[in-house]
Amino acid sequence: QVQLVESGGGLVQAGGSLRLSCAASGRHFSSYSMGWFRQAPGKEREFVAAISWSGGNTDYADSVKGRFTISRDNAKNTVYLRMNSLKPEDTAVYYCAATAQAMGGRDQYSYTYWGQGTQVTVSS
Repeated sequence: QVQLVESGGGLVQAGGSLRLSCAASGRHFSSYSMGWFRQAPGKEREFVAAISWSGGNTDYADSVKGRFTISRDNAKNTVYLRMNSLKPEDTAVYYCAATAQAMGGRDQYSYTYWGQGTQVTVSS
């Protein structure tokens, strides 16, 4: 069992930056690959980024590639999402998720554990 708690969301102007954190409790955090997803009002939840258990492999949605960076610190049981050059279309609730698969990938249904989400709002 893994519990996930996101933090770091907020209101930022276009072009600004935020760093989201996802703190995990429970056993064997380093055994889980992690993902970030987001859901904007009236839209389906979509993949943002994923990272393998070791941090050696990462994957990004085309819409955020080059602007967002996913990382993890297994000693702190935390995964991060650094978001630069934010755009109004990045506005959404951001969720972190965990899966025992080696690399969770882009399919949200491959993830077992989810956090409650943190709101990111980017003003134009």
